Amino acid sequence: MEDEKKQMKGQINIDLKEDIAQGIYSNLAVITHSSAEFVLDFVRVMPGVPKAEVKSRIILTPEHAKRFLNALQDNVEKYEKMHGPIKKSEGGGQMMPMNFGGPTAQA
Repeated sequence: MEDEKKQMKGQINIDLKEDIAQGIYSNLAVITHSSAEFVLDFVRVMPGVPKAEVKSRIILTPEHAKRFLNALQDNVEKYEKMHGPIKKSEGGGQMMPMNFGGPTAQA
């Protein structure tokens, strides 16, 4: 019983609300930083639309940004062990093509 109390003491009960559980699709992340924080802006860019808006912004301390980097790196490695290497798009992935690689629509 006491072991259970000790184990429960270090746990956090995380509540995931239904609207948040749906998630926000993002195909572009813009990362900036200052000496005190990292700001991750998640954007959805749509083909043929010259303007895009930030859908979500996450602000992290430098320590938490480093932890996030390590956790993401660990998860990518686990993913690649199960599914094979993730292919990088040509051009170094610096700028997403506005046609998203699909056929260009004509009217």
